[in-house]
Amino acid sequence: MPRSSRAIASACAAYAIWGVYPLYFHRLQHVPALQVLAHRVVWSLPLVLGVLAWRDGRHLVASLRRMPSALAHLGAAAALLVGHWGVNVWALTHGHVVDASLGYFINPLLSVGLAAAVLGEPLRKRQAVAIMLAAAGVVWMGFALGAAPWIALALAASFAGYGLLRKTAPLGVADGLFLEMALAFPLAAAYLATHGGTFAASSWSQRGLLAAAGPLTVAPLLLFALSARGIPLATLGMLQYITPTLLLLLGVALYQERFDARHGIGFALVWLGIALYLGERRAEKPVAP
Repeated sequence: MPRSSRAIASACAAYAIWGVYPLYFHRLQHVPALQVLAHRVVWSLPLVLGVLAWRDGRHLVASLRRMPSALAHLGAAAALLVGHWGVNVWALTHGHVVDASLGYFINPLLSVGLAAAVLGEPLRKRQAVAIMLAAAGVVWMGFALGAAPWIALALAASFAGYGLLRKTAPLGVADGLFLEMALAFPLAAAYLATHGGTFAASSWSQRGLLAAAGPLTVAPLLLFALSARGIPLATLGMLQYITPTLLLLLGVALYQERFDARHGIGFALVWLGIALYLGERRAEKPVAP
């Protein structure tokens, strides 16, 4: 298979796994969300460590000696990533799959605005209009539904902030992910040591589901990292909407969450912004694989 085809397949697989997360997390509805989050961290670390060992991670120690500030940088990234996972787990196990999908629809637009505000990246007129349309959709839903869509905002803001920190991090994907998990591991392990009775009292099948949190967390991240190097960013940007589309379909069709005209207007404004954003991205010169 050509490299570009493998990269596209990897990207589609990563986004599809993220998009069908509700099918997995709904099996763990009886487990407190913080316990599920802690299991994600604890079971992810050995896998990332294995990948790092396979890639010969000795250079990671040398890199940290040269750049000790990387530890604080990735510590902040780890806090945002774990916070994002926590909101994601809670939303998917408490009947808010549609709200989660909205967060992932607006995340790329928020990332563009954050890059312009923090990194000084140029913001084209169509991109600015796209961000304003998405913001209008969020404001409309808050006004129409009588409450701010905090789940969508928290997911979008935490992942956009994480993306910004990872973009400016001095380490690669595997090295950075290992450090993030290593920094979060002590807190997660300590929490499970004092609040992890669910695991000990569970059946073997339930323990297997909790342990599967590691592979289901790490696998799409590695697939995404593989795809990012093999296809243009414009293509990757369009493929990322597989995730919120699947979430929205599952939330409405399978879990029968509310999606009325008020939601439709808000989502339509966001989708219009996305259409402008993708049109602008397609007009850009493709990034060489």
